[in-house]
Amino acid sequence: MKPYDIILTVTNDLNYDQRMQRICTSLSKAGYNILLVGRTRKDSIPLKEQPFHQKRLNCIFDKGFAFYAEYNLRLFLFLFVNPCRAYYAVDLDTILPNLLASMLFRKKRLYDAHELFTEQKEVVTRKNVHAFWLWVEKIAVPRFQNGYTVNHFIRQELERRYGVKYEVIRNMPFRKNYANNQQSDPPFILYQGAVNEGRSFETLIPAMKWVNATLLICGKGNMYEEVKQLIAYHKLEDKIEMRGYVSPDELKNITPKAKFGLTLFEATGMNQYYSLCNRFFDYIMAGIPQLCVNYPEYKHINDEHHIALMIDDVKSETISAAMNRLLEDDALYHTLQQNTATAKELYNWESEEIKLIAYWKNIFI
Repeated sequence: MKPYDIILTVTNDLNYDQRMQRICTSLSKAGYNILLVGRTRKDSIPLKEQPFHQKRLNCIFDKGFAFYAEYNLRLFLFLFVNPCRAYYAVDLDTILPNLLASMLFRKKRLYDAHELFTEQKEVVTRKNVHAFWLWVEKIAVPRFQNGYTVNHFIRQELERRYGVKYEVIRNMPFRKNYANNQQSDPPFILYQGAVNEGRSFETLIPAMKWVNATLLICGKGNMYEEVKQLIAYHKLEDKIEMRGYVSPDELKNITPKAKFGLTLFEATGMNQYYSLCNRFFDYIMAGIPQLCVNYPEYKHINDEHHIALMIDDVKSETISAAMNRLLEDDALYHTLQQNTATAKELYNWESEEIKLIAYWKNIFI
């Protein structure tokens, strides 16, 4: 078989990684022979067909240090026997195998920083874990002179720390027309994305006691079981549904039917405070308003387009009051909803794809 042009590596189950599906589809359409490598989970369903090659690695361990150690070893062995022209590491948790393989075979390498990994709440609040990932970052990132990230703050922070000059390619959905979709009656509120620490579930769940609507949570993560326990503790099983992993195709049907979406993060950890996540743009593209934290990257966009109701903290009282305002203030709601029509013409993957293809053409010159 012809050697791959680019092998891209993540620790996710590939069926649910919309960002990597977009990137790999665009690179494949541009003529590159692409392989995306991820992991198999206990509840993984068969891989869905994509316009690029896919491979999932099987691991004995499912989480924690044992998983990362095992996965990185298996990933290095896989890269060792599968030649390519360029190695593509997504986040710090796959960077070391890519560094070693690219040095061993003297091939190009690229780092895609989806987030400021060392500043996540679940990392920065654990001293030994934080020290380990800082060590990985200091060892590896300066050796990846090619790279891009999702917003200007992360680009500036990585340049400040390590002198690397990365491109910004933001997380945005393909441009779509949802004109024929109608919102659900009775209304539901949507959270889509990872159910992880730092996403304000500790205050979001009790906030639902004072909201006359249901909450649908689509996604899984390291807080999934804890969130289920929070729902039971507050006796909210009749108002909150946890759907677990939802495929991108199914999510495209769910999102535009929601009354509004949620983009909530705690301020703990620089990564949360300066985030610019996928779902912020997914809600815009689906034509629904959202309740969003008033953090710098989101505020900058909302000041221009007014597509979200912003809140200054994530206390339960603040969240519930803002939810009720979006449910009851029809004038505000329709203004936000109408403004998404203009915003989605600017914030879509088609505009970011141009930068992606141009960047890779320069790498292979």
